Amino acid sequence: MRARSAWRPAQGEPAVTLLLRHGQTPMSVEKRYAGRSDVPLTETGLAQAAAAAKRLASAGIGVIVASPLQRTVQTAEAVAAVTGLPVMADDGFRETDFGDWDGLTFAEVRERWPSEMTAWLADPAVAPPGGESFAEVSERVTAALHRVLAGQAGKRILIVSHVTPIKTLVAAALLAPPPALFRMHLDVAALSEIDWYADGPAVLRSFNDTAHLKA
Repeated sequence: MRARSAWRPAQGEPAVTLLLRHGQTPMSVEKRYAGRSDVPLTETGLAQAAAAAKRLASAGIGVIVASPLQRTVQTAEAVAAVTGLPVMADDGFRETDFGDWDGLTFAEVRERWPSEMTAWLADPAVAPPGGESFAEVSERVTAALHRVLAGQAGKRILIVSHVTPIKTLVAAALLAPPPALFRMHLDVAALSEIDWYADGPAVLRSFNDTAHLKA
């Protein structure tokens, strides 16, 4: 029997998600794990959020959804201010809970938990001490996506989130394996865009777009 092609024409109008990472924070400057740490944006981060908002003002957004953490809410509120839309919080889009590693750098974690970090990097089912695994993150982010997309065919939805959830959605759209998360770089205040079709296919239209930050 001939194998079916993985590509097939999509049916209907897609729901479009514009994925915006929050602006700069003190912890992102120092490249520290910031999971549930509820840190605010820096002055630069606020300016980045404003730049993203200016770009998105005419993007035809109909819905704004954000992680409930302060840094994402502040970024989403900048867009809300120019679109007149409310910000809806969804805990499913929060960042990974890094547990005992929260607030530390990669080098600090590798020094204190070398074997745990090796296991974490090798297996998406392994969680940091006291935290959650990438497999668990994927499950809740996917569930949140389904909630957001329900009944939204043909609409443009802004999701303001964090590195891991956005990379998780990109990997899901591309049918990429979990290790693909480590091969993506996502800047602060970067935009990505994915079309989601009701009959299954997804199309990644852009990734890590920071053109609005270079003006």
